[in-house]
Amino acid sequence: MDLKEIQNLIKFVAKAKVNEVKIERKDFKITIKSNSATKLIQPVETSQFNFKEEIQDEQVDSITKTLPESPVEEKTEHEENLITIKSPMIGTFYRKPSPDKEVFVEVGDNIKEGDVLCVIEAMKLFNEIESDTTGKVVKVLADDASPVEFEQPLFVIEKS
Repeated sequence: MDLKEIQNLIKFVAKAKVNEVKIERKDFKITIKSNSATKLIQPVETSQFNFKEEIQDEQVDSITKTLPESPVEEKTEHEENLITIKSPMIGTFYRKPSPDKEVFVEVGDNIKEGDVLCVIEAMKLFNEIESDTTGKVVKVLADDASPVEFEQPLFVIEKS
């Protein structure tokens, strides 16, 4: 199982809102737990393992039976103007450039394309996350100094 397949499985589990998925084979074992945006992966070495061929129909059925049915929701005009800024990496989310400084943005702040919204620390490197749109900060979705996953929503921006 390669990294891309693991990432796709994590995305599937997150969207399905399933608490835990375990897959075990003789040369491979993976457990994905989802509790409050925390996911745990425990891979074991594999040799020439093809994930797609190994899943049994019963396993797919048992996973899909646990999926909640989501009602079709129509977006209002206001919701269509909302943009979600997602984390481009795994790391630690910080709203401030340093502990003694002010936060980069607050709810209600007007921002423009290129403004720094936060930093994400990954492997001792602090990466500035910039806005890719102009608008107003509607919501901050991550807590300061908390771990974030790849593509985890961080901010909701109303385009102007």
